[in-house]
Amino acid sequence: MKITIDEELCCASGLCTVKAGEVFDQRDEDGIAVLLAEAPAAEHHDAVREAAAVCPAAAIHIME
Repeated sequence: MKITIDEELCCASGLCTVKAGEVFDQRDEDGIAVLLAEAPAAEHHDAVREAAAVCPAAAIHIME
């Protein structure tokens, strides 16, 4: 799995950090999501998929 975030789409909701805090964080200055791991360990894949599903801006893209 490889993840990208479209920063132009991100609305800084923070839902990704709630669902997969091991993989996503937010910039302090504007709350835009940042990746902690572009290729997360398999144990985080379900959480990443859930984070992408709940992202209100559809800013998280997953390549399996």
